[in-house]
Amino acid sequence: MSNNQQPIIVGLDIGTTKVVAIAGRKNEFGKIEILGFGRSESAGVSHGVVMNIEQCIRSIELAIERCLASNPQLEIKDVYVGIAGQHIKSLQTRGDRVRTNVEGEISKEDIDLLIKDQYKTYIPAGDQIIDIIPQDFTIDSTGNITDPIGMSGVKIGANFHLITGDKNAIRNINRCVEKSGLKTQDLVLQPLASAAAVMNDEDLEAGVAIVDIGGGTTDMAVFYDGILKHTAVIPYAGVNITNDIRNGLGVLKAQAEQMKVQFGMALAQEANSGAFITIPGLRGLPPKEISVKNLAHIIQARMQEILDYVVYHLKQVELDKKLLGGIILTGGGARLKYLPQMTEFVTGMSARVGLPNEHLAGGHAEALMNPMYSTCIGLILRGYHDFENGRMRFAGQGGNYIHVPGAEIEKINLEAVAAEDTATEEEVEEQHASVNQSEEARERSKKRNEKVKGMFDMLKGKFISIFEDVDDQIIE
Repeated sequence: MSNNQQPIIVGLDIGTTKVVAIAGRKNEFGKIEILGFGRSESAGVSHGVVMNIEQCIRSIELAIERCLASNPQLEIKDVYVGIAGQHIKSLQTRGDRVRTNVEGEISKEDIDLLIKDQYKTYIPAGDQIIDIIPQDFTIDSTGNITDPIGMSGVKIGANFHLITGDKNAIRNINRCVEKSGLKTQDLVLQPLASAAAVMNDEDLEAGVAIVDIGGGTTDMAVFYDGILKHTAVIPYAGVNITNDIRNGLGVLKAQAEQMKVQFGMALAQEANSGAFITIPGLRGLPPKEISVKNLAHIIQARMQEILDYVVYHLKQVELDKKLLGGIILTGGGARLKYLPQMTEFVTGMSARVGLPNEHLAGGHAEALMNPMYSTCIGLILRGYHDFENGRMRFAGQGGNYIHVPGAEIEKINLEAVAAEDTATEEEVEEQHASVNQSEEARERSKKRNEKVKGMFDMLKGKFISIFEDVDDQIIE
C-alpha cells in the first residue's frame, strides 16, 4: 500500500494538565510521519476523570484547532482516545471454545469469536469492559501458544487480561469527544498506549514495567515473556507533587508548578543546600526565599510514595525480581531530575526514561524527544494495529483525510504551526473564524501550501521547534 493510501490516525490524549492531538500516517518504511500537532491546557479533568463537561470540550476543541492550523488541508473526524483514572480495574479470565469446522485451519474468525465470548464475563454493576487482551492460547492439550492462526485443533482456549472502567466516566469522555464534533474510534488504556510508543521487541522479550507518570495518575503496564501480565492505576502523580509544594512552601499553584519543572529533583541529597529561589511577595509583602533542598525533600517524599506503589504492584504479580528490562519511566513526570536513580534505589531494578521515538520516521525524533507525548503517539500506533488487523474501516470511507488528492505529508503550514503554539485562545478563535469565512480563503491556503512544499527542508527546524518546551523563566 502506498503512503497516500494509508489511513490518517489521530491520537487524542485528554490529560489532567494538558490535551494533545497528533495526526500521523505510516510511510513506505512503516514509520509514523507527523501530519499535525496541537496542544492546549486541560480544564475540567481531575485525576483522569472528567469533572466539567464544558471546560473539557473547550480544551479538546482548542487542541484540535491548533492541530488543524498546523496543516489546513487536514480533516479530522475520528480519534483514538486515551483513558485512565482511579476507576480503571483489570482482571484475568479464561475462555475456551470448541470449533465447528475441525478439518480447517484455525482462522482469525475463530480468535475473534473467542474474544467476543469474554464480553459475557461477569463484572461489577456500573462497570463496562474497555479492552480484552489475549495473553497465550491453548489448542487441545498444547499450551503456551502465542499465535494459533493456521494451526489445527478441535478445542481452542486462551487466557485473557480484561480492562474495565466505570460506565459513567467512560460515557462522559465519549460525550466530550462527540460534542467537540469528533467520533471516538476506540478508547485505549493510557499505559498500554505509552508502552506501544516507548517499547521495542527486546524490551518485550526481557520483561519490563512501564510507569507512566502523568498529571493526575501514574499508570502501570507490566510485560513478561512477551505477555501483558498486569495493569494498574496509581492515584498519585504530578498534580499531587505540585499541591505538596504549594502547601508545604506556602506559594501559589502556578509558582509551585514552575518551581517543580525548573528546579525540582527527585533526590534531595543531590540538591545544593546553599541555593535559594526568590518568590515575589503578594500585594506588597516582602519576597520569599525558598530553599532548593527543601523543595527536593517535598518532591522526594511524594515520589517515594508513588514508587512504593509500583513495588507493591510488582510484588502482587511476583515479578519484582524477574524483569530483566527493568522499569521504563515515561509521561511528563518522568522529566524530573535524578528520577531514574531514585527508581533504581527504591525498586532495586534498572530504570530509564522512555521516549516516544521508537516508531517515528526520521526528522521527528528530536521533535518528540519528550516523554509527555508517549500516550498520543501510542494511540496512533494502536489505530494502525486495528487497521492492519481488519478492525477499523479504511480512512477514505469517512475518516480523517487530507483535502487535496495525493497531498504529501510535507504540505504543512509551518507559519501557522509556529503561531498557534504561542497564540492565546482568543487569537485562535479569531484566526479560525477568518479562515472559515469563505471558500476563497481555503483556496488561498492551498496555494500557499504549494509554495511551502519546495521550502520544506529549509524550514523543517521551525516545525520541529513547536514540540520543544519553551525555556522556563527564572522566578524573581
